[in-house]
Amino acid sequence: MIDLGISELALIGAVALIVIGPEKLPGVARTVGALMGKAQRYVSDVKAEVNRSMELEELKKMKESMESAARDVEGSLKSSATDFEKSWSEATAELEGSGYGSDAMQNIGSDVLPVYKHPRKNWRIKQKAMPQWFKARTGVRTRTQSGAARVARFRPRSTTAPR
Repeated sequence: MIDLGISELALIGAVALIVIGPEKLPGVARTVGALMGKAQRYVSDVKAEVNRSMELEELKKMKESMESAARDVEGSLKSSATDFEKSWSEATAELEGSGYGSDAMQNIGSDVLPVYKHPRKNWRIKQKAMPQWFKARTGVRTRTQSGAARVARFRPRSTTAPR
């Protein structure tokens, strides 16, 4: 902005006092101050807008670089996945061709290992078949209670007598 020293401001004030007059000088000074404040706010708003647009451009560049890096990583993952699938299919084809795929047993060297077969048991049938006397002896709950009923049942009784 303009560099004004104390001597220049005093000269401007003296000329304004002579030209405008002592009656109107305070009102003019207030108006000039308000206009200067508005000008400073306008300049600061313009600076802030320029800074925001510069930051927005930087963010767009950063976004583009991140997207390109993500595309590169995705491409490398896809290529490694296809390589893995190829090697997996080759390995499984070798196993199937050598006789490891029998249903009941697996031959590994000279050892014969059974293949796990799920028993397909229904645990509900097994529980229902348990006799009542055994359930009572082992503490298995035969009747369900709500939480509030359980709290009320096991709440300690008050031992204080009314007065």
